[in-house]
Amino acid sequence: MNKAQDRVLKIDEIEAMAVGTWILGTGGGGSPYLNLLNLRELYAAGRTVTLKDPMTLPDDALIAVLSSQGAPLVGQERLADSAMALKPLRIMEEYLGRKFDALMPVEIGGGNGLHAIMVAAATGLPAIDADAMGRAYPEAQMTSFAVADLQCYPLAISDIRENEVVIPKAHSWKWMERTSRKICTEFGSQASTCKAPRSGKEVREHGILYTCNKAISLGKAVLEARKKHASPVDAILEECDGFRIFKGKVTDVERRTTGGFLRGRTTLDGLDNYVNKKFDLDFQNEFSVGSENGEAIVMTPDLICVVDSISGEGIGTESIRYGQRVDVLVLPAPEKFLSPRGLELVGPRAFGFDFDYRSYFKDSR
Repeated sequence: MNKAQDRVLKIDEIEAMAVGTWILGTGGGGSPYLNLLNLRELYAAGRTVTLKDPMTLPDDALIAVLSSQGAPLVGQERLADSAMALKPLRIMEEYLGRKFDALMPVEIGGGNGLHAIMVAAATGLPAIDADAMGRAYPEAQMTSFAVADLQCYPLAISDIRENEVVIPKAHSWKWMERTSRKICTEFGSQASTCKAPRSGKEVREHGILYTCNKAISLGKAVLEARKKHASPVDAILEECDGFRIFKGKVTDVERRTTGGFLRGRTTLDGLDNYVNKKFDLDFQNEFSVGSENGEAIVMTPDLICVVDSISGEGIGTESIRYGQRVDVLVLPAPEKFLSPRGLELVGPRAFGFDFDYRSYFKDSR
């Protein structure tokens, strides 16, 4: 994305962002709908969000990295609100003895893409046009900050009750994930977090930049296609330089919430040019591997996005269901995750598969 000047987001940009983040969520990150409802109310009350260009950050600026953690299926029942999302930020400020200068989402994908935007509206803090994934991933070590081996602590986590925990130190990113996940599971597999604070210099050098604007542009492209009665799916592919890899009907969904994650597999029967073919999608919150007739043809860190064949609406792993007509799309991964360290953290072996990453984009050429 091109650099963008600091600006106050209009409500129609936030509406478009919700559409874009749901697609970029690759099935995870939770639905953005409830956060969007909160933002509509905040804007109606006169609150606004300033989107800040990351390249204008001072080196020593203190940035809060925010997210909702847990299983997306639980998020359908436990409604989001700005007060719960804000708590870990205030807990972290008290722990550090210093106020934050700005905030950012840990992931642009799904509801977490709007989670930090909602907190920005509630607090007046600027939101940085960046995240640490360029999509959604299920675990704490699956970030560009972890790829750069930045410090993984401290972390603040809280729930809808009066439960608040600060993890002052952890041995590694993986240990931070294991510890915070256990806490989140005890909280009911749904919690709000403030990850390890980042400096302005760290965000500029190691963040995935301009992803908020990317989500807004993607959402606008989809909404414009709907308005013109054109194909929203084609608009996604054009906007993101992606490919359609399957079109079909959902014929089976197997999913379970375990260990604070939503895990499972979805099976599609092919339609149109894909008749007589089957496609399986494995997921851990997000879609991780797609297999046609039993052969893995697309895999993380490439973005595997499942969208409604007519509307182009993103479909989450918690909401995909029998009978839906869907298109499976693949979008390119951020370059930071294609390095050896990146693939170690987010490649197929990181999800328990016994094969190495193969780029769909290289194979397609």
